[in-house]
Amino acid sequence: MKNKTLTVWLHLFVGTLGLQRIYLTGRYDRWGWIALLPTALGWYGIVRARTLGLEDLWSWVLIPIGGFTMAACAFVGIYYGLMDAPTWNARFNPQADPECEAGQSNGLTVLGLGATLMLGTTVLMSTIAFSFQRYFEFTA
Repeated sequence: MKNKTLTVWLHLFVGTLGLQRIYLTGRYDRWGWIALLPTALGWYGIVRARTLGLEDLWSWVLIPIGGFTMAACAFVGIYYGLMDAPTWNARFNPQADPECEAGQSNGLTVLGLGATLMLGTTVLMSTIAFSFQRYFEFTA
């Protein structure tokens, strides 16, 4: 049984690693494994910025890749968290009753949705601001 609440929290904490996709669709899900690439590129950009300084061109190209990946994972978590129980169970628990408890929302689901929304929008706005700042500093 795939639990909707657990999926929302996985998107919040380990979404950029693709673990939520592996939880939902199995370990052979290629998109779950591909999600590691932009995450690794974003972390490499952060390491380059810390090592070489913010004047490094590649760091300000790579950091937004990780930021946009994190924001996208948060918004997918919101999509799954807002899915109604019959749709959730038909998609991820096809053998279960459409009103099965695994697809129901509860207080923890709502709390996870709020945290995911706050994190996703914060990361998205920060990434956009960082990208525009670096772009205008580079072209000036």
